[in-house]
Amino acid sequence: MTSPRTLGSSDLQVFPLALGGNVFGWTADEDQSFAVLDAYVAAGGNFIDTADSYSAWVEGNEGGESEAVIGKWLASRSHRADIVVATKVGAHPEHRGLSADTIKGAAEASLRRLGTDHIDLYYTHFDDETVPVEEIITALDQLVKDGKVRHIAASNISPERLRASLDFSEREGLARYVALQPHYNLVSRDTYEGGLQDTAADAGLAAVPYFALASGFLTGKYRPGTTVESARSAKAGSHLESEQGRRVLAALDRVAGERNAEIATVALAWLAAQPTVAAPIASARTVEQVPALVAVAGLRLTDDELALLTEASA
Repeated sequence: MTSPRTLGSSDLQVFPLALGGNVFGWTADEDQSFAVLDAYVAAGGNFIDTADSYSAWVEGNEGGESEAVIGKWLASRSHRADIVVATKVGAHPEHRGLSADTIKGAAEASLRRLGTDHIDLYYTHFDDETVPVEEIITALDQLVKDGKVRHIAASNISPERLRASLDFSEREGLARYVALQPHYNLVSRDTYEGGLQDTAADAGLAAVPYFALASGFLTGKYRPGTTVESARSAKAGSHLESEQGRRVLAALDRVAGERNAEIATVALAWLAAQPTVAAPIASARTVEQVPALVAVAGLRLTDDELALLTEASA
């Protein structure tokens, strides 16, 4: 039995792998999405991550498709109380930025699409530096007071603005961020390590990293001379061109071979072992991709294995 992890200072208990919802209503249709969600929950998962803007970048979509799919799935499965639903505000085409009015309107729209009366974890998707942190936190606090949001969190924010937000919450006794969603993985460490990670650690925030598998590169399916059919293949394949990417792949191959584990599982296990990290986020387009992700819950790397991967990724 996997021990759930507590998200920062909140009362949220989460499975150590968050299922990314960015593919729902994009590269996974409704049936595929339901099957993936079912497989994740059957494996013990309870933490689903989405955003109001998923997948507005697809021609013909307007944003909110992922939330709508998750909402229909929740309604058809009747276990809303067992699922920790995280979504984000700030990047939907009709609700851009983080003014108080935008946050309020976007939250109402997300609640409608998700078919629920509350969001368990509500992130600011991208910081909006044109809005004072005082206005953002006050608007988020109102959602908590109204019972529409249980806990608040931030993504894509500078250490300075994060610290200012936390200070304001503490000073005024308002809702306080409990988690941070940074871009972080074995081939992208400077996007989190340093000031941002230090701020999160000092404040007791839980990190829930996105791009945990570097758009698929850290699954090991991208190799010299191979072609991968994927909407994200160009992004993932570019890591093969760097010396760091090739070193990381070689180290992952070695550890995966010795542990008889999938490469993706090892990459996620390295991330899950890093300071502040509670649960990496990874998405699955098909049911077949789910086992390698959820297996992170049962894989603890040794100090030597962690050191090997850390050194390869430097």
